[in-house]
Amino acid sequence: MTRALHWQKSSFSDGGDGNTCVELAATPTTLHLRESETPDTELTTTTEPLAHLILGVKSGRFHAATPR
Repeated sequence: MTRALHWQKSSFSDGGDGNTCVELAATPTTLHLRESETPDTELTTTTEPLAHLILGVKSGRFHAATPR
């Protein structure tokens, strides 16, 4: 039996009921992420790879390319 996921909106969303936010749901072994505009498309991961991604973003490892 599949269990329904409890989706939570990002605290950085616009605060309304619109479709402009990232949502997260957690199970004991997996994290589920989705864009509220396309809720049928989910990214699944575990805590370790997500933590590495967040640390990389915060450290500036990933940056936008500068237009020439």
